[in-house]
Amino acid sequence: VQLQASGGGLVRPGGSLRLSCAASGTFLSTNVMGWYRQAPGKQRELVAIILSGGGTTYTDGVKGRFTISRDNAKNTVYLQMNSLEPEDTAVYYCNVDLRVIGRTITYWGQGTLVTVSS
Repeated sequence: VQLQASGGGLVRPGGSLRLSCAASGTFLSTNVMGWYRQAPGKQRELVAIILSGGGTTYTDGVKGRFTISRDNAKNTVYLQMNSLEPEDTAVYYCNVDLRVIGRTITYWGQGTLVTVSS
């Protein structure tokens, strides 16, 4: 199983980016999918998660600016980030719970760097 994340880059304050993370390999289905981030010198923190049924949770600092979504047919999770702020600068990691026979396994993507700077 692999998680391939993409979409990071350099953007000016107020700009937008869209992150994608696609799961590939052998598994039955995806369960909870989410995004975390780790800024320099800080611990990794939850950004947003989305349940298989579409329910979402966001950390307070991104509510109203970020939107998480998923395409179950493509086993892909997205993070639309608008009104980006320098404080959003971090490596963003996708996190996906995959169902296999008899259990659920959590996988992490390789991380994609988002830099918000003028």
